[in-house]
Parts: sequence; C-alpha cells; structure tokens
Amino acid sequence: MKTMPAVAMLALIVSGPAQAAALSEAEVTFLDQLVTASAVLEQRCTGYEVDGSGSVQLGARLLGSPDAAMAMIDAYAAAIKAFDGESYDPGKFRPEVAEAARRTFRRVRTDLIRNPKRACTDHGEISVERGLLRRY
Repeated sequence: MKTMPAVAMLALIVSGPAQAAALSEAEVTFLDQLVTASAVLEQRCTGYEVDGSGSVQLGARLLGSPDAAMAMIDAYAAAIKAFDGESYDPGKFRPEVAEAARRTFRRVRTDLIRNPKRACTDHGEISVERGLLRRY
C-alpha cells in the first residue's frame, strides 16, 4: 500500500450526498487490524508476510461470516486502489471504510516511521497473534 495523500481529494469527491454509513464496532475492529497489518507490510518490516486465510477467519469471527469478512477486505482493497489512482470496482468502495482506513493507516505508519524497529515488532507481532500476518 502506498502513502495516502489522495484521501483528502477523495473525501471531497465522496462527501455531500454520498454520506457514509457508520461502521459497526466489529467492522471498525476488523478494519483497524487489517490496516495495521498492511501498514507493517507496506513499511517492509522484516520477517512478516500476509496470512490470507487467517485474515478471513478473523474477519468471520468478528463479522459473523466469511462473506462479511471478504466484503470488508474487498472494500479496503477498493479504497487502496482509489487512493493509488488505479481502477477499482465502485460497487465495493465504501467511503466510511476509506476514511477509517486512512486514519488508522496514518497513525500506524507514523509510529512505524518514528520508531521502526520497536513499532515493526509491536504491530507485526500483534498482527501475527490475530492471524493476519505470519512470520517467515
């Protein structure tokens, strides 16, 4: 995932009549964990790789089904593509997911930049414990 400065422009585009629906507490929790793990990978923290099945299993536990987990993963992927200026499925894009992801990514990435060794270990290990990443 690349840096997300385009979020401000995106927020202007999707604001107004396209008011975002509120995320449930479970969605916020899963998205926060998903974004944290992706920030660890984006910063190239050594020793971690994605655990796709673990991510879906965690999402299913939090959101109630594998389909709900995949829908959130797809919404996050659409937000990333939108931020990067790539084509994405507008039916999967959710402005509320994009906004929450932007806030979490900014917070975690700042931590990873300020203290990479400690933050990579802290965020990486938490993501391993949750099943989103695995060690290699």
